[in-house]
Order: sequence, then structure tokens, then C-alpha cells
Amino acid sequence: MKPTQKELTNWAIAQIQEKYKEDVALLIGISGHSLENDCHGECFDYFVPANEKGNKLAQTFIIDGVGHDLYPRSWKRIESMAEFNDDFTNGLADAKILYSRNEDDKKRFIDYQEKLMANLKNKDFMFMKALEKLDMSMEIYRTLIFEESFYKVKMGAGFIARYLSIGVACINGTFFRQRLDLETVELSQMAEVPDNFITYFEEIVKSKSVEELKHLCYEIISTFRKFIAARKPEKAETKRTLNYNDLVAWYEEMSLTWRRIYYYSDTDDYERAFPDVLNLQHELNIIKEEFGLKEMDLLGSFDTVHLSGLKQSAQEFEAYIVSEIESHGVVINKYDTLEQFLAKNS
Repeated sequence: MKPTQKELTNWAIAQIQEKYKEDVALLIGISGHSLENDCHGECFDYFVPANEKGNKLAQTFIIDGVGHDLYPRSWKRIESMAEFNDDFTNGLADAKILYSRNEDDKKRFIDYQEKLMANLKNKDFMFMKALEKLDMSMEIYRTLIFEESFYKVKMGAGFIARYLSIGVACINGTFFRQRLDLETVELSQMAEVPDNFITYFEEIVKSKSVEELKHLCYEIISTFRKFIAARKPEKAETKRTLNYNDLVAWYEEMSLTWRRIYYYSDTDDYERAFPDVLNLQHELNIIKEEFGLKEMDLLGSFDTVHLSGLKQSAQEFEAYIVSEIESHGVVINKYDTLEQFLAKNS
């Protein structure tokens, strides 16, 4: 620690001991924030208040052009860091305790550091965190695609690249340590990185075109989606008891939709057919997942000029659903006449 760093650290500790001895649990130091020639740039980073009064320690000031921010992070925020809900991961993982009120506070902080490291080793957990970063990037992209202001598109693209980079780090079971570097520096050292990801990132940084930035955002999201899909953790299949009575009830409810699709196909009424096809496709996707059924692409056969292909696909999938139901010994409530229904249900 350089002389000025040490003096400022001692000053902060003295402030705590003199004014907030029972109100501040920890003073934390982090590296990687300051410029190399800022001799007092990294004396401390944040403190953990023990109560509301402890927040009064917070100060911001500038010494010889170097800004300092002595700010609070609550225990709740520390826990959030351990759970990877805060992107300042190295603020916990690589933190140095400069002062602790007592051993219990010190141990509590170290326990959170250990929790963070345990999460890093949990592939299922880190995969879900990577998915969250993808969702965040997709949300930005939804807005960015309609934006025309260059600086807004550039900012959105930058955050997309950053969040996806954190997602890549999650898949690699690591995090970014050098906050002053472009993420590509550490990405290049990771074992698994999406195809062309670093190239897209650096092109985003260099781009001066709104349309190019939008294209690059699409490409970097696309390559990350393929990357993460190929790395979904394999889980031992939990033996589920499937209730095929539920599938029967679903089929009985949707049978009228099939009937309408057949009718509109025969009458070449694509305007009325499409809403039903859209709805049925959505329903087929759901039961595919719930019952482990095969892929059923109904919309792919929808053609406004020739609906005969749609009808054929609909018939094929209906027959498939019925065969799945019957093969599991479940009976469909189907009657040829109203009299049969009334006789059975009187």
C-alpha cells in the first residue's frame, strides 16, 4: 500500500472508531478501480453499515484531482453479490477486509465470500444466471431495434455486449476482475467463448453506424443463444407420473379447434383459419413439453393460397395425439349421437 493510500485508509478507520464504532461492521478495499499513477486511488471502496447511523460515514471527495467515494453496501447487498444478482462480483470475491468491528462481522463476510465461490462451482446455478443475462440483453434489444439515435443505440449495444460477456463468464464458472479493461481482454483467456463473440464485441466498440450496431447486436445475441443452448446442464430425468386424463381433457377441449381448421381449409378461408392455427400451435407446443411428445410444426404448413397442406398436417397431429392417448389406456369421451351421450350421462 502506497503512503497516501495508507494514510487515507487510516483516516477512514479512525473515523469509524471515533464516531461509528458500533455502527459500521466492515471497511472493504478492492483493487482495479484507479489509474496507475493515482497514488491514493484504492485506499478503500465501501463499508458495511451495522445500522442506520452507520450510513452517515458515507462521503465523496476529490484530492488532487482523484475522486473518492466512501459508500455503504448493506448486508442485503452483500448477499445479493454472493447470489450473483449484483454484477460487482469481484467486489465480494476479491475483497480485502481493512477493518472489522468484531470477529462475527468478519466471519459473516467471509461466509458470503465462500457462498459466492460455491455458487461458481454449481453449473446449474451459473447456467441460470447466464440465462438471466441473455434475458436482460434481449430486453434491451427489443427497445434498441426501434431506436434511431446513434448514442442510444451505441449505449444499448454496449450493455448487450457487457451482459452477454458476464453470461459467458458464468458458463465458464468465473467473473471479471479487471474493471478498467474491456471485457474482451479477460474473455480471450476463458476456455469456452461463443463463436465470433469477441469479434462482434470489438466491432460494437468500433462501429459508427446505427444499422451496423443493430446487426452486430443481433449477431452477438444469436451466437450466445447457440452457445448457451449447447451447454445446458444434463439433469437426471425426474420420474414424473403423467396423467393422461389431463391430455384427454385437453384434446376434447381442442377438438373443436381442429374441426374449424378442417372446415376453413376446405373452404379456403385462410383469414379465419389463421387465428385457430396460431392458437393450436401454441397449445401443441405446451403439451409437447408436458408429455414429452414429438415436435409438431403446424404453422409451417400454413399457406394462404393452398390450405390443403394445413389440413393434412392437422389431421396427422390429431391422429398422433389420439394414438398417444389410446396407447396409455385412456378413453376419450366421444359419442356418435346425442342419444348415446344422454343415455350414458343421465
